[in-house]
Amino acid sequence: MTNLGYACINMTLGSQKPKVTTNRSMVKKTFNEKGIEYAGQLGLQNSHDLFKILQWNNRKGIKVFRLSSDMFPWASEYGIENSPYYKRIETVLQACGNYANKNGIRITCHPGPFNVLVSPNEKVVQNTITDLEIHGKIFDMMGLSRTPYNKINIHCNGVYGDKISAMDRFCENFQLLSDSVKSRLTVENDDKGTMYSVKDLMYIHERIGIPIVFDYHHHQFCTGDLSEQDALELALSTWPKGIKPIVHYSESKALHEENSKLKPQAHSDYIKSLPNTYGNSVDIMVEAKAKELAILPFIGKESICEYSGLLKVEEYA
Repeated sequence: MTNLGYACINMTLGSQKPKVTTNRSMVKKTFNEKGIEYAGQLGLQNSHDLFKILQWNNRKGIKVFRLSSDMFPWASEYGIENSPYYKRIETVLQACGNYANKNGIRITCHPGPFNVLVSPNEKVVQNTITDLEIHGKIFDMMGLSRTPYNKINIHCNGVYGDKISAMDRFCENFQLLSDSVKSRLTVENDDKGTMYSVKDLMYIHERIGIPIVFDYHHHQFCTGDLSEQDALELALSTWPKGIKPIVHYSESKALHEENSKLKPQAHSDYIKSLPNTYGNSVDIMVEAKAKELAILPFIGKESICEYSGLLKVEEYA
């Protein structure tokens, strides 16, 4: 069975009052002024709302969800374990993970483009390691599997004049990561011809064994001279036995709107169809701007809030 998912924000619950969101954050100036206490409050609120979103998703048959990387604002500055709310956050995240595992909900994340394991700059690499370790810590607190089923997905995010040397640095810096991150890390193909195709990324897979996440939309702009089916199946071949691969799907906004200024890489709000999986068993992360609203038509569900019936963590047994 193919499960569909969306990323980070539930538009339906986010439009309610009070809104349900896991993206409460703040600018650096506010963090400097209010500090770890306020950051912890936001992280705790975000964690509680994650529990509500997971319940809503489960009711709608949505079994894949990407965690926001903004759940714990400025955590790289202090470390979640040092938050004055750590124990309470831990309790809530455990409940979220238990609920997800019990109901077959696949949780993933996609740390941002400033994570660059290929960088020749040691500070950039260290900052990348710090951020990836935060994601691994969150997944461990939730009790999620240390496998690519609960993937921490990144791009290479740079060539620096020589792809092979850059990928060598990726592989070398990979060894600096904890098992929490290494066991979950995946790498994704890019949407620029000068960047990394699935064929390019096989170099990394062959050296360190991490799976490749195939992105249909990106492949159109960086094919590596492979057809869509060949690139998809090459990426799927990198996944360990027993772990269903996950792919990313989106459509160009230019297919949905008549606007000559739109970049073809820009994602549309909705999708017209699901991708051809060529008979392969995969989960699909739909990267559409309308989030859950884009996938509900494909699972036969309507966007009804049902906010009042969502349990608090304290009510969940």
